[in-house]
Amino acid sequence: MNLTKSLKLAVVALATSGLALSASAQDLKGAGSSFVNPLFQKMFSQYTPAKVDYQSIGSGGGIAQLTAKTVDFGDSDAPLNDEQTTKMGGPAAVLHIPMTSGAVVVTYNVPGVAGGLKLSGKDLADIYLGKVKTWNSPEVKDSNPGVNLPNLPIVVIHRSDGSGTSFIFTDYLTKVNPDWATKVGKASAPNWPAGLGGKGSEGVAGLVKQTPGAIGYVELAYAIQNKMPYASIQNKGGKFIVPTIAATTLASNVTIPADTKVSVTNTDNAAGYPIASFTWALIYKEQNYNGRTKDQATKLVKLLWWNIHEGQKFCEALNYAPLSKSAVKAAEAVLKSATYGGKAIL
Repeated sequence: MNLTKSLKLAVVALATSGLALSASAQDLKGAGSSFVNPLFQKMFSQYTPAKVDYQSIGSGGGIAQLTAKTVDFGDSDAPLNDEQTTKMGGPAAVLHIPMTSGAVVVTYNVPGVAGGLKLSGKDLADIYLGKVKTWNSPEVKDSNPGVNLPNLPIVVIHRSDGSGTSFIFTDYLTKVNPDWATKVGKASAPNWPAGLGGKGSEGVAGLVKQTPGAIGYVELAYAIQNKMPYASIQNKGGKFIVPTIAATTLASNVTIPADTKVSVTNTDNAAGYPIASFTWALIYKEQNYNGRTKDQATKLVKLLWWNIHEGQKFCEALNYAPLSKSAVKAAEAVLKSATYGGKAIL
């Protein structure tokens, strides 16, 4: 073998080795909710036993990728619906592990109204139905005495992609407005009766910021990080609640069912913020599929175990509510049911 050929073979071997190292360096892949993305990026940057690549593509995208088995875990702000559950193998096939809870806030661009806007759930739904059309309408004025609301058309902004944030928002509207419940209902990608669509939180925020009269919805952490105003929302008890970590915690401190799939919108808690939700990491219960190794499965389950324990210390600084003790206990039980080859991983 001549020297040139030897060098070429060595280069190929080195490149192949490098590719293998590169592939193994990214131990786990996840995709889904943009709602939880700021928290996940912080958590995963601090987690040393494995490297985690999480793509913030929306809950619908995360579910689609987990269904296609191209990621180790998805994350969704809405539990799987019946159709999604069937595609993934039935109710027993996929586990829902709560990661944290957070608030969806209503943000707006109303000239002359920098902060302090108040909205009832009924009026908010009527705005998104296209029934309340101007900022100085009697409905909005009644909730905001003393506020100089302009005679300006309301421009409704919503998500254009499948979104857990949209599910939380429409789940709330469905509970507080019968007209919304009948005509639209709750969904990750509803048939919006009015408005303009923006992709992701970034798209919604961009449209709200550049459009006088606009109203939209994003997660609390995103609104705070981007210095966006957000409204107080009237809860079931008639009190207007400013979205905060404390108010979100009160809303999410509920009895958790064994499968952890619970809605906490329109809370009964007198001081709770009404547009709040858990977000769930989704994994297959049986981890032995598509050539996955037991080591891969163990890394995944240990990562999620860390998220619901040590990882919770990062929640409050990023404006998420840490899991309650009952939620942690339920999440532990779900994770312990994960198997590899029919045997418990933990």
